[in-house]
Amino acid sequence: MLPFSYAARNLFRSKSRLFQTIGGSALVVLLVMSALAINDGMNRVLAASGSPENVILLGAGSEESIQRSEVPERVAGIVEAAVPGISEALGVRAVSSEIHYMNYLSLDDGTRAQAMFRGVTPQALRVHPQVRLMEGAFPSSGQAMAGRLAWRKLGVSEAAMKVGGKVLLDGQEIIISGIFAAPGTVLESEIWLPLGDLRVIAKRETISCVVLRLDDAADFTEVDLFAKQRLDLELAALRESDYYGQLSAFFKPLRIMTWITAGLIAAGAVFGGLNTLYAAFAPRVREMAALQAIGFSRRTLWFSLVQESTMACLAGALLASVAALVLLDGRTVPFSIGTFTLEITPLVAAAGILTGVGLGWIGVIPPTVRCLMPPLPTALRMS
Repeated sequence: MLPFSYAARNLFRSKSRLFQTIGGSALVVLLVMSALAINDGMNRVLAASGSPENVILLGAGSEESIQRSEVPERVAGIVEAAVPGISEALGVRAVSSEIHYMNYLSLDDGTRAQAMFRGVTPQALRVHPQVRLMEGAFPSSGQAMAGRLAWRKLGVSEAAMKVGGKVLLDGQEIIISGIFAAPGTVLESEIWLPLGDLRVIAKRETISCVVLRLDDAADFTEVDLFAKQRLDLELAALRESDYYGQLSAFFKPLRIMTWITAGLIAAGAVFGGLNTLYAAFAPRVREMAALQAIGFSRRTLWFSLVQESTMACLAGALLASVAALVLLDGRTVPFSIGTFTLEITPLVAAAGILTGVGLGWIGVIPPTVRCLMPPLPTALRMS
């Protein structure tokens, strides 16, 4: 075997080509890590947003969109009295009437952005226990409570959504009374208003849904049976986790487009890297022939070239990993119904390293064929 130092020294024969190889592999690895982090982040936030203990009662035929659903407001009282197994604390059952509404709001500086609003009563805190008030108070009439990432969803500064700030919704001035957190869920990107206020603003006589929380011994089939028996109410029962699972499937084409875009850009970088490796290795045909003439086998020479290529690509993977930690880790990304956080998990980091190794092994094939395939007498005479 050729010593490892031989491969290491050959890396610096042409510093410009070395930097091109490292840069190309770094771009490919960074794109792969970005696409994987985006897909993982979106799946994670949608999976965490839906609780298996929560059941959503919404209008029949509107199972794919709560915003289009219409449910009579009296349903909440009927459900509370008729459905067994609802979680109860201090004699109050966890049943929440809600309106889900998407519209544009305006800020004091003239900025106009689309936001997700949820009309709620204090009962919403019983069915969404992950919600914690960080600052201020629960909203009363004329007020709203913003999720701690609502400013990222709106694309404005964090100071624009602070407690005491004012926003305009359909010409109505609303004061932000509090900031809440619901870690890892889309709720953090929403703005909550009192149910009565949002009913007036949205010009609705009905609500969007009734959310109830079951206790540990309860069965979803009881709620499903109630929805099917009460034909007069035209209801459909859906686990909250299943609803957000459907949303995850809805956003699958977006995630596929992320991979396709990353793949197309990466393909260009890969072909550029192949050209760089080919340009670096192809002129060394006579050198490889001389090494064969003094007794080194083609397999040994191939392994040495693989070492060179893999070291360069792994350097690019290391550079991409550092860039991902600095530029991507912890960054929140807005999408249509909320935001999600990018995390460079061990799985994402391992995928980046494996991509770098793969590039090193695949990229060396064309120049290796060029260097090692010619017959020895012909190769010794090549310039």
